[in-house]
Amino acid sequence: MRDKLGIILLIVFFASPIAAQELTGTLQQIKKSGQFRIGYRVSAPPMSFLDKDGNPAGYSIDICKGIAVEVENKIGTDVKVKYVPVTADERFKALDDNKIDILCGSTTKTLSRSELVDFTQLTFVTGASLMILRDNKAFDSAGFDGKKIGVIKATTTAVVLKKLLRETSTDAKIVLFNSAKESIDALRKKKIDAFSSDQIVLIGLALKEQDPMNFEIKSDVFSFEPFALAVRRNDADFRLVADRVISELDRSGKMLEIYDKWVGKFTRKRLPIFEAMIQLNATPE
Repeated sequence: MRDKLGIILLIVFFASPIAAQELTGTLQQIKKSGQFRIGYRVSAPPMSFLDKDGNPAGYSIDICKGIAVEVENKIGTDVKVKYVPVTADERFKALDDNKIDILCGSTTKTLSRSELVDFTQLTFVTGASLMILRDNKAFDSAGFDGKKIGVIKATTTAVVLKKLLRETSTDAKIVLFNSAKESIDALRKKKIDAFSSDQIVLIGLALKEQDPMNFEIKSDVFSFEPFALAVRRNDADFRLVADRVISELDRSGKMLEIYDKWVGKFTRKRLPIFEAMIQLNATPE
């Protein structure tokens, strides 16, 4: 009896250390540091931006808050969430350099980017479009020829726009900017004729301005932009934690609530492609 009791005590004693050793990669690092670092874009509403109080907010931020809770459940302890601002140009390097643990913003999932980072299940779908000043009637009548179109560098929109202009033999000049704010300022000052980005981002940017009705966003899109959260490559355990949260949000319908909260007030009807994404990503547990 005494021997059996000793064996049981040994099992109990070693159970916690063994469980702790099972954590790998990002989860192990979060457990050790006590911090979960969320990388985000400060001016990509409604996906991620700074609210009027200077706090990170938006569609993707809400998803990442849910992931933070699941991370705590997984590692068995509370963690401090730290928000780290990143630019479009440096966001993937921030993951590779271990400055952030996850990228929550308006990042399009592509195969070429998958050589640099891994992606979670899709969180949103949209397409690239154009924003112009509402009083710029010449843009519609004359088309793109001779126009200056602003776009943020190191984005998929920049790549697609260049290809579109090349394939249609359009004589337009692409002007690269570091941020959406720079682009909006240039559009206001008429240094460019249009600003191109994901349509949902353009809507968010316009409504964040004090005079949203001075802007017009084209209804047509010229690309397919599937958004996802980016994580470090070859970290399946952490990616699975994120995917579990996304799938549960889709299965429960809570993703639709997040959509209505941040996007529904901009668009009265959800795009059919978004509804399809919800169904496809509702992976069973």
